Amino acid sequence: MASQEFLLILMPCAFPDKWIASMRSAVPHIRIEKREIDRNATELPTDISPGTWRDVTALFTWKLLPPKELVPSLQYVQLLSAGCNHVMGTSLFDETDVAFCTANGVHPPQITEWVFMTFLAFQHHLPGYLEHQKLGQWIDPTSDEDTEDAVGLRVGIMGYGSIGRQCARVAKAFGMDVHAFTLHPRTTPESRKTDSFSEPGLGDEDGQFPSKWFSGKDQLNEFLGSDLDLLVITVPLTRETRGMIGREQFRHLSKKKAYVSNIARGAVIKTDDLMDALDAGHIRGAALDVTDPEPLPADHKLWGYKNVIITPHCSGNSTHYNDRAIKILQCNLERRAQGQQLLNQVDKGLGY
Repeated sequence: MASQEFLLILMPCAFPDKWIASMRSAVPHIRIEKREIDRNATELPTDISPGTWRDVTALFTWKLLPPKELVPSLQYVQLLSAGCNHVMGTSLFDETDVAFCTANGVHPPQITEWVFMTFLAFQHHLPGYLEHQKLGQWIDPTSDEDTEDAVGLRVGIMGYGSIGRQCARVAKAFGMDVHAFTLHPRTTPESRKTDSFSEPGLGDEDGQFPSKWFSGKDQLNEFLGSDLDLLVITVPLTRETRGMIGREQFRHLSKKKAYVSNIARGAVIKTDDLMDALDAGHIRGAALDVTDPEPLPADHKLWGYKNVIITPHCSGNSTHYNDRAIKILQCNLERRAQGQQLLNQVDKGLGY
């Protein structure tokens, strides 16, 4: 790394002095400048001089990236997001050896809560009861056995990263069986471990929760047909995963009429095929925090399904989000100072 680390922070929120002090204590000679930007900004701040950009060695950013020509000293970009598909295709990502790192690991607690909140709400008929409440109606269930609890059900987790691993932990606590699907083979105990950021006591660091593992497109349909009651989609959006769940895959899910939960990206699912599967009763319902298109137009057919829960890409929201992201940033600044491998570094060839 350069003789002096120069960190530029472009954050869509205030950056408290306590965070600055923490980083200075970890990397004593670091130079830090910060700009609070609008969350939806599309242009770089105009008050940063070319000379300042030239000296920047590390960048902490939400979405904004400078062109590669502006930052000849830049070596490390820390993203505030868990994915990197929004920066793929930029000159800085595609045409340089600048290390990009994600905030993978900041989302698992809150997203896992969303996954099971929506699934259990569906299983326990909560949407219907809320409608009755609005109307002031006390309507008794048709049977004492109208609710299927989670014990003994099987969840298939498509993408066994930090979010998937926390979903597995919670599923096991509910008494569920876990099947895991990964894009690339994880056939040995060592390969099933992870070194991604995680809060203590969360996730599945050693990959011990799944009773069965599947990998690659060749095993996708076998995974989907393995008697799943719940499918949780957590894979990144890449060329390989775009449209990965379509008509054929929904036919395999129809074996037990799985409930489909998507917290990844909307385009992983072919939306028309999803609606066809809902119409045909091949799946029991869906919870969608992401859609394709997104935002979902007001007149879109998906809004009309009573067995579908849609939220506006908010499952990752948390009062602890930024604190966790800062932990990753500080860890990586320390690792750079010590010449160590960075945490959550993106494999540009894979796109995650």
